[in-house]
Amino acid sequence: MLGKVLQIEGLLANNPDSTINAWKEAQQALVTNFKEDPNTALQGLGEDALQLVLKVVAALVIYIVGAWLIKKIRTIMQRGMTKRKTDQAIISFTTSLVSIALTVLLIVVVIGTLGINTTSLAAVLAAGGMAIGLALSGTMQNFAGGMMLIAFKPFKAGDLIEAQGYLGTVTEVNIVSTKLRTPDNRVIILPNGALSSGTINNYSPKSFRRLDIDLPFEHGTDVEKLMTTLKALIDKDERIIKEPVEEAGAPFFTVCDIDKDAVTVRTRVWCKNSDYWPLYFGLRTTLYTELGKAGFNFASNRIEMIKK
Repeated sequence: MLGKVLQIEGLLANNPDSTINAWKEAQQALVTNFKEDPNTALQGLGEDALQLVLKVVAALVIYIVGAWLIKKIRTIMQRGMTKRKTDQAIISFTTSLVSIALTVLLIVVVIGTLGINTTSLAAVLAAGGMAIGLALSGTMQNFAGGMMLIAFKPFKAGDLIEAQGYLGTVTEVNIVSTKLRTPDNRVIILPNGALSSGTINNYSPKSFRRLDIDLPFEHGTDVEKLMTTLKALIDKDERIIKEPVEEAGAPFFTVCDIDKDAVTVRTRVWCKNSDYWPLYFGLRTTLYTELGKAGFNFASNRIEMIKK
């Protein structure tokens, strides 16, 4: 009798009207059996209860073992992909996707073990999934964006990128978002949908980067002497590429602008990507200090404009 009740529960989502009548019939039959033959009714009820307990125990065992297997599979995938030196962003995305898919499958198996009709459950889940999909269209867009990022690989974990108005190092790419760590140690979470369809400036793929420094000097400055001094200062810095190589050129000096306030001299150098930021700040300090000592005067009007 209890088994019949469980079958009725499984059909409830499929046909609610007929199920209400079935409930009433099951209740009446249960009362009638107790009146006519209490011992047999109790024995049957006990057997049904035992079957239910066994199903619950089996479902719990399946869930515990399944959860352990999912965790084990995720660990094995991470180790295998790490050994093959797969990008960390791809590892994070793939393992998360597989883990979610296996968890959904495990839940369906557990529900089927309890004796609930999974066909009607699948129909309910499909209808609910459609409603949720419409409500979470933005999330689905982010999921699709994550797939695009994994497929085309515009960046990888550890790259310094600028996107959506933020500059930072990529630490993780998951199903719907990408995490950046900014130079001031903040964590920025960018949605994959907007990220995949927007402009991404990746500073990391190339081995060398170019650095331009424009300095304004007063009119009447001996430009040839200035450039000779600049070259001597540049030659002392070991971080700067001295001879042209692939993707990098030799140091270059030129007058790039002349106006009523100043003569602007541009210093263009190349360095390794890893040396860019130390050189960016250090070279400015060196040029300002050493050129001042050498007797070259910066344009005061332009300096005041820069300070403002």
